[in-house]
Amino acid sequence: MRALALVVALLAAAPATAQFPAKPIRMLVPFGAGSSTDIVMRILAPPLGQALGQPVVVENKPGADGAIAATEVAKSPPDGHTLILGTNSPFSAVPHLRNSPPYDALRDFTPVTLVGNYTFFVVVHPSVPARTVQEFIAYARANPGKLNYGTGNTSSIVMTAMFARLANIDLVHVPYKSEPPAITDLLSGNIQLMIASYAPAAPHLREAKLRALVTTLANRSPLLPDVPSVVEAGLPKFPIESWAGMLGPAKMPKEVSERINREMNVLLKRADVRGNLLKQAFEPRGMGTEEFAAYAKQQYDVWGRAIRDAGIQPE
Repeated sequence: MRALALVVALLAAAPATAQFPAKPIRMLVPFGAGSSTDIVMRILAPPLGQALGQPVVVENKPGADGAIAATEVAKSPPDGHTLILGTNSPFSAVPHLRNSPPYDALRDFTPVTLVGNYTFFVVVHPSVPARTVQEFIAYARANPGKLNYGTGNTSSIVMTAMFARLANIDLVHVPYKSEPPAITDLLSGNIQLMIASYAPAAPHLREAKLRALVTTLANRSPLLPDVPSVVEAGLPKFPIESWAGMLGPAKMPKEVSERINREMNVLLKRADVRGNLLKQAFEPRGMGTEEFAAYAKQQYDVWGRAIRDAGIQPE
């Protein structure tokens, strides 16, 4: 009887996997429209939908550093029809920034693939009389507690806290749900500093409405070749990486996660897709499912150490 029950169960489960995808795929983005993660996913959604044979519908679910979207995915049926373009915010940082995280970042999800890494820049309002990082540090030291910095994700939260601690400067933190509203306040001068990703800041940098002092990478970005790297500026390279990866709920069928993984890794090698992503200062990568699981665990540990070293207390 047990053997018969097992056969029946396997037969019942087989069509669901074989039919994937049986309907449009919901792709949750944990930040608002116009954010870097939103732009990246909207580049990927049409060709991914074509490859899978069903539309990929992008849904923005901002808030709580990405935890709102991640929590919804964790509670969704593990059939592959609800996924998240997750980032280091909900998966590397939130578990260390919250006393009671709403999910287990390593156990409640199925890693599908690493999509790539973001490039960040230290950006200031033109009213700040500094054109280099060292000039900014001197100005901030002369004006302790008078400069506001905005954050729209955990990359900017942790990087700016690390930067302030290394530079021994006193800045006032103004948090936002995502980067676009922080950029708006930076343009108006309500905040004076932001560590921002390229996509939302780029048009304002080109028009000289904002000024980039340095990139957080070890090397210069080809999109802003005149902006020095953090290493050139005399500061140590940040140990954390700002990444984006595709994940689903825990216990997704292996056939489903590997199908999505294969299609994504093909897309990330396409010249047109790579070109569009690189224009956003987003470096496409791709990985196998197991390799991505190991990467997510490694970044989880690195971010935990960085948050503790920066003196950030969980809330």
